[in-house]
Formats: sequence, structure tokens, C-alpha cells
Amino acid sequence: MPLAKPPVPPPARIWSAVLAESRRITPLDSREEVRHLVFRIGNLSFDAAPGNCIRVLAPGQFGNRHHTRLYSIMDLERCGEATEFAICVRRCTYIDDFNGEKYPGIASNYLCDLRPDDVIEFAGPVGYPFVIPENKNADILMLGMGTGIAPFRTLIRQIYEKIGGWKGRVRLYYGAKSPLEMLYMNDENDDLANYYDQPTFKAFQAVSPRPHFDLPVALDQALAQNAAEVWDMMQRRDTRVFIAGTGNTLAMLDKAMVELAGSSRDWVSVHGKLRSSGRWSELLY
Repeated sequence: MPLAKPPVPPPARIWSAVLAESRRITPLDSREEVRHLVFRIGNLSFDAAPGNCIRVLAPGQFGNRHHTRLYSIMDLERCGEATEFAICVRRCTYIDDFNGEKYPGIASNYLCDLRPDDVIEFAGPVGYPFVIPENKNADILMLGMGTGIAPFRTLIRQIYEKIGGWKGRVRLYYGAKSPLEMLYMNDENDDLANYYDQPTFKAFQAVSPRPHFDLPVALDQALAQNAAEVWDMMQRRDTRVFIAGTGNTLAMLDKAMVELAGSSRDWVSVHGKLRSSGRWSELLY
């Protein structure tokens, strides 16, 4: 008897949202433009939670109707008959592999150029990979680059504002090209300062040694300076490790962890245990 085919999941619902606020969160003298965007949906049935993702449907190119891009929902509130949520967007460029020319990123520039009352379409919500453990004694290690700070900002707020009484260590290692680009940790916007007095929370920043020459962010050095604690956290049974950033984040972290472990063999063993037990999660943009 043939096996029954698994049910086909329904297509993600398409929503419309109006831009309520667009605020730059990097200083004007920074080369990086990152914006905090707040959208409003006149529909309370949008079943999302902070930490979920949405798939923005930007206008497409070359005959494509849409260009899609995944963004994390940071803040979400239901006000009267409307739902408001925020995302963090960095204005990007990319190099064409064929001709070597630099072009503006499609989705990021579309979003950064929006003005209040403009309307976007998006699909979702999409599941959230960073699940807070039930055990308040569990350690949480967050490793992020660039706009990867967005889901971690949400995570930290949930731990200390909604759950409270967290006893495990909560550590954030975050990298940016320069201090000006430390999102939510700069003079323009310092939301994470609200949690510095929490006894279980610490944040470590890493910047590029020569940002104008596009040298890599020295996140590996920040990890090395705290090697004993990081390696201890990695080996504990209840620790969760959360990674967020661009695709090259993983390669950089893998190299740094080999140094912490002392050998590639030891890191592969610990990394394998974290993955197989569901305690290693990634969100790459």
C-alpha cells in the first residue's frame, strides 16, 4: 500500500502594513545607514510575536514581481484595532559577480527610502529560531554581527522584562565596523544600556581595527579575551548558543572557536553536541 503523502502546508498569508516611523539609529557621520522602522497593520489577526520574522516583498527586477528579504520583528504592540511592529534595516550594496559593478541592495534600499504612510507587502510570520529555555539557570551565549543585533535586542528584553529573575549567565558578543555602528549601543540609540545593571547580563563589543580599509571585525579577539568563560559556557549541558548576522559570520566564529578549544577536534566534538541537542541556533540574513 503506498504511503500517504504529507500534507502540503498552506501558503504564507500576504499582509499590508503602513510605515508609521522611520528613524536612523546610526549617527549621521557614520558610513553605515541603519534605520529602525515601525509599521502598522489595521488587523489584530496578525498572529506574530517579538522574535518572529517577516518576509518583505519588495518590488522585483528583471521581470520578477517581488524581491523577498527576511527581517526580524523586534517590538510588537497591539493598540486598539491595530498592530504595530518594528524591524531593523541596514542600507546595503552588493558587487555584481559578472561585471564587478556596485549596486544598491534591492530590499534594503526600498525599505530605507520609504516615507511615513507608504505601504509595504510582506508574508509571515515566520518561526523564530531563538527559543528561551524554561530553565532560568541556563546560560545563553549570543554572537552577532551588524543587524544581527535585532533579534538579540528582542531576546534580552523578553528575558529581563517579561520573564524576570534570570539566574543563568546572559552574554552578548556583538561586532560592527566601528563604535558608531554599534546598533542600539551608540550615542544615537542605547537601548541595551537598560540592562547593564542586571547582574547576569554582560555585553562585549568588537570593532574592525581599520574600518576604512574594510578589515574584518575583531569579534574573535573579544571572544579570546574571555576565553575561559566562553569555553565553560559552551560545555555546560543547559547552555544555548544563538548566532545572528551575515553568512560569513559562521566561518569567522568557527575559526575563533577552534582557538578557544585548543584544537579542531575538541571544537568539532563540542559543536556537534550543541547541534545534536538543539542548543545551537542560527539566523543568517
